[in-house]
Amino acid sequence: MSLISNVVRLFALFLALALSSGLAQAARHGAPAHGQEEGGGGRVLRDIAYGEQPRQRFDVYLPAQPRGPVLFMVHGGAWRSGSKSEPAVLENKVPHFTALGYVVVVADYRLLPQAEPLEQVRDVARALAAAQGMAASWGADRRQFVLMGHSAGAHLAALLAARPALVSEAGCAPWLGTIALDSAAYDLVALMEQRHLRLYDQAFGKHPATWRSLSPYHALDGAHEVRPLLLVCSLLREQACAQAQAFAGRARTLGIIADVLEQKLSHRDLNLLLGKPGAYTAGVDAFIARLPGLQLRAEDDGTPGSR
Repeated sequence: MSLISNVVRLFALFLALALSSGLAQAARHGAPAHGQEEGGGGRVLRDIAYGEQPRQRFDVYLPAQPRGPVLFMVHGGAWRSGSKSEPAVLENKVPHFTALGYVVVVADYRLLPQAEPLEQVRDVARALAAAQGMAASWGADRRQFVLMGHSAGAHLAALLAARPALVSEAGCAPWLGTIALDSAAYDLVALMEQRHLRLYDQAFGKHPATWRSLSPYHALDGAHEVRPLLLVCSLLREQACAQAQAFAGRARTLGIIADVLEQKLSHRDLNLLLGKPGAYTAGVDAFIARLPGLQLRAEDDGTPGSR
């Protein structure tokens, strides 16, 4: 056998041994399973399915030491775009809330033109029910969810909070409260009868009956319990705070706790900056801390939630 052939064989043997050693080392150190990543002091579980469609997925950000609560986030995007992976959704919220011991869940849902807003809110309800069912496996408590959404996601979150039939249809357990970040679409009847952006026509059409059926404002009827609401709005955006104040006012007349947090921040910054130190984040944190039923386990208590 030639010298060259021997060298090639020895080199191939060396590569095989190196690969085998690397795989064994990865196994010994617990390499993350498919769909899992390590980072930020905890694990990230990617693309957990709550339905058969590609966008019926959510990601889960686990703190190093879960303390019970779960923040369930619904992204925005004018009902036709957006993603659970957007930096503005994740950049500050995830490190802030996981540092407090919260599990953070961020959900995708089907969008226009595949799914109309009513189907979108049903997707959010399905995702919420699925996450509640898995909460104990993350060291969290299915009774300790806080629902949050931005922009179109804020409309969907508020509509879900105000329409209990959608909640029971999906099998959701009650959650502690709802935080809506800068929706201007609580009262669609009032919105659509005024000068408005074309994106609302694309989402809600031209029929007043549809506007009313998809309005969180009109869904409140006083016959069903609605957990506390925090409506964050931008003072820099037309109609947002007027819509928030009107929705909160109606909720209060029905005995529902409803706070409005007005901020001199842009629509985008109300999403991006939540979690950064400052008065805005402190205001949201204070609302969550006051929610009836909120319980944080001691940091050295690793007892799983949802017992």
